[in-house]
Amino acid sequence: MAKAATKAASKAAKTTNKTIKIEQIGSAIRRHHSQRSTLIGLKLNKIGRVAELADTPEVRGMITKVQHLVRIVDGK
Repeated sequence: MAKAATKAASKAAKTTNKTIKIEQIGSAIRRHHSQRSTLIGLKLNKIGRVAELADTPEVRGMITKVQHLVRIVDGK
């Protein structure tokens, strides 16, 4: 599932120029496997990592799913 979301995010990145920067602030330890997969799909897997992704509805949905583990650093 994370692979499909990553493909969709990369396709959308080519068509849009808006980006969103997110940072992981919580650990994936003792979390449901779907939340771990979502973090990997967002290019995050360790606390303190920052990823810049296309600002699409798919990425926003993934952020909402793990909103307790990430924070939005900057949105352009």
